[in-house]
Amino acid sequence: MDRRSVLRGGLIATGGTAVALLAGGPAAALVRADRPRLTHGVQSGDVTAREAVVWARADRPSRMLVELSGRPDFRNARTIKGPVLTPDTDLTGKTLLRGLPPGEELHYRVRLADLDGRLTSAPVPGRLRTAPRRPQDIRFVWSGDLAGQGWGIAPEFGGYRIFKAMGALDPDFFLCSGDLVYSDGPLAETVKLPDGRIWRNIVTAEKAKVAETLPEYRGQFRYNLQDANLQAFNARVPTIYQWDDHETVNNWYPGEILDLPQYTEKRVDVLASHARRAMFEYTPVRTARSGRLYRKISYGPLLDVFVLDMRTYKSPNDANNSPTQKDGLLGAEQTAWLKRELRHSTATWKVIANDLPLGLVVPDGTAQEAAAQGDNGAPLGREREIADLLSYAKRHRVRNMVWLTADVHYTAAHYYDPSKAAFSDFDPFWEFVSGPLNAGAFGPNTLDGTFGPQLKFVQAPPHANTSPAEGFQFFGEVDINARSQVLTVRLRSLDGTALHTQALTPIR
Repeated sequence: MDRRSVLRGGLIATGGTAVALLAGGPAAALVRADRPRLTHGVQSGDVTAREAVVWARADRPSRMLVELSGRPDFRNARTIKGPVLTPDTDLTGKTLLRGLPPGEELHYRVRLADLDGRLTSAPVPGRLRTAPRRPQDIRFVWSGDLAGQGWGIAPEFGGYRIFKAMGALDPDFFLCSGDLVYSDGPLAETVKLPDGRIWRNIVTAEKAKVAETLPEYRGQFRYNLQDANLQAFNARVPTIYQWDDHETVNNWYPGEILDLPQYTEKRVDVLASHARRAMFEYTPVRTARSGRLYRKISYGPLLDVFVLDMRTYKSPNDANNSPTQKDGLLGAEQTAWLKRELRHSTATWKVIANDLPLGLVVPDGTAQEAAAQGDNGAPLGREREIADLLSYAKRHRVRNMVWLTADVHYTAAHYYDPSKAAFSDFDPFWEFVSGPLNAGAFGPNTLDGTFGPQLKFVQAPPHANTSPAEGFQFFGEVDINARSQVLTVRLRSLDGTALHTQALTPIR
């Protein structure tokens, strides 16, 4: 079907029910002052050539309605009937749009209808671009870490202003590399900066303590969505969401029992279940019924995005030096899925979103948090899982892998060179690091020589926990040229200034 036939005939909503509501239906119902209201803007995500997810939250139980058009004036729009938003999901809901036209800019707006269908909310508009079927220029941005280390929404400093810089590039989508909330990071109302200025946080009840209950985890997501810059960005740019540790608690792994006085609930598995549910409720993530977070987003013939989950299957943090360990970040099932999908991918570029960096040493006290442990030798511990994956990719001629991450709160470009590595059974590849969005800046971290990473660029703050007021907030941009198929990475600063540019030519 082409764009006109889809928009003329209506779309398919979640659950597979076909709808084509008349112009005089719920979207045109009686409007009064006591009508429902959308509370935190709109979001879209996991957009492919034919499908997209649209998210919203209501102030009361009501039905979600999504109007869709190829025109910004919504002429000849059709309405997709979404779910009823109830307190069971904290009044959040998602509508799956199917049968979309590929390679098109589409406009949507969300309304809420009360449960008797008589009153509707004011509409909140949004926009998305579907993935192309034929080679087409692609641009996206990535980063992570929002409201960490005590730096929340400070209106006097412009709020989350990095989203203005990212939005100015008009990207096709945003890859959020994790730590999109800091559930373990309470905020104080004021923080004194080194130059004497005062950073004044907006503080809600949920952000005044660590999150332990489901309502408190939900409150972490509601907090960030108060920011006007983020709301405006969400309405214009679809997002691919990934989680890391701070959605739950710092450096967590399954089965961990906390030894932290600020937590009454010590079982990390309980905290992680609350965090996972809150994330599914508050983001436009589309996953299988199993609730898994790792997934592949196909964005046309030039790009597949592989979103990894390095938390759910993580081994306990220890010295990370076992000579026999088989996995520790991805787990057997996810590793098998990734190998299979990489081998079968026909996209020119395979972008792998790894929420933990491959070659950077990330300490957790005296233990190790990520893959590397700093010995520069043969693969040990979790490095063995990465070595197995890289060898598999070489053996099966998986070309043009680029790894994108955040996590360490600075920006860098790493070239992994087997000729300089302790373990060399892999093809050369690049890993780019960029963040934070709005959090304390740190780094740089030590590079481990196991896979031969060469530092090609780095920018980090002069001291630990540098505030967003001092800059050192970063994001990355990726451009793929449809004609040449060259992928260009730009590491950008808080205001969007390009700090480093790396053009990569694909291996045919």
